[in-house]
Amino acid sequence: MAEFTMELNDDQKQVRDWIHGFAADVIRPAAAEWDEREETPWPVIQEAAKVGIYSLDFYAQQFFDPTGLGIPMAMEELFWGDAGIALSIVGTGLAAIGVLANGTEEQIGTWIPQMYGDATDVKVAAFCSSEPDAGSDVGAMRTRAVYDEAKDEWVLNGTKTWATNGGIANVHIVVAVVDPELGTKGHASFIVPPNTPGLSQGQKFKKHGIRASHTAEVVLEDCRVPGSCLLGGKDKLDERLARARERAKAGGGERLKNAAMATFEASRPAVGAMAVGTARAAYEVALDYARTRTQFGRPIIDNQGVAFQLADMRTQIDAARLLVWRASWMAVAGKPFTSAEGSMSKLFASEVAKKVTAQAVQILGGNGFTREYPVERMHRDSAIYTIFEGTSEIQRLVIARTLSGMPIR
Repeated sequence: MAEFTMELNDDQKQVRDWIHGFAADVIRPAAAEWDEREETPWPVIQEAAKVGIYSLDFYAQQFFDPTGLGIPMAMEELFWGDAGIALSIVGTGLAAIGVLANGTEEQIGTWIPQMYGDATDVKVAAFCSSEPDAGSDVGAMRTRAVYDEAKDEWVLNGTKTWATNGGIANVHIVVAVVDPELGTKGHASFIVPPNTPGLSQGQKFKKHGIRASHTAEVVLEDCRVPGSCLLGGKDKLDERLARARERAKAGGGERLKNAAMATFEASRPAVGAMAVGTARAAYEVALDYARTRTQFGRPIIDNQGVAFQLADMRTQIDAARLLVWRASWMAVAGKPFTSAEGSMSKLFASEVAKKVTAQAVQILGGNGFTREYPVERMHRDSAIYTIFEGTSEIQRLVIARTLSGMPIR
């Protein structure tokens, strides 16, 4: 287990600089165009595939960094470039991680390459969990999966929403209920192969921010997938359901819920790192503007009102990064989040991103309110961080219940 450190090693610095260069040279010049178009930036994803950033190997290398800092470092640099395009690049990773975490070796080898494609024919994947009535409350999920034993097929019915790459993905990973009586322990994940009848794209959302990232509903109507598409296989599912039933009878339900929550806790620092990247980008624009913009014969940074804002912005960004790195290191080191440190990092970084980007707009004044300067887009993009992967209100609830010792539902 690596000791916690605030200093990146030489290899990490090299990777950071490489990602930063791609963000500066490829992502940023394309950001305004794809925000306006509100379309998936396929050419940028293709460029990311050519250099190796859009690939499972890249994310695996960062994920298995023994310090835990590989993923947050990569997320911060990509989202420093642009949040919408960065989400289009990293969105497939969530579906890939779902297969890696729960799939068999055969499923991993078969489906993950189809999620990414290659540099000449890039593909994307979608992870479909949220529903119109089941966002923060995953226990309210209604999508059902019923096993047709005669045909060895699973039949999926329901509607998913807020799915990144939903409907345009080559491969969809769908979470569905197989045993409603077990709550979240009665859920399972399924691979929906390309061109499967019964899966269609519903509404495509026109969003306030991250507009280069495709977000849509996914509709499942008697969508049949082979039995081999149940992640982990049916034998493993049957064993897990049997254990869950026995534990529920023995009064272990709350412990199981807390174990599930621990999984969410471990993933939240990555979203915090995305927020840090956007906040840092807006701060740097504001700092440069304050140094060069003159009013009353001097740069506006010489005015205490502006200088103090920049001081607070930088302090908050660094504090957010510290919380993200601490939680990321704790996750890889196997240390329990006894104070919901994962939620702390995501909550604080998300709120910082909203505040810092708003301050950047204010420092730029009228220019900050126009699309001629990127802080307007960054401010719009920042709103998503307090919403997805658990709203700020849910993070506060998790933290409060953890501190009080109350069960987390």
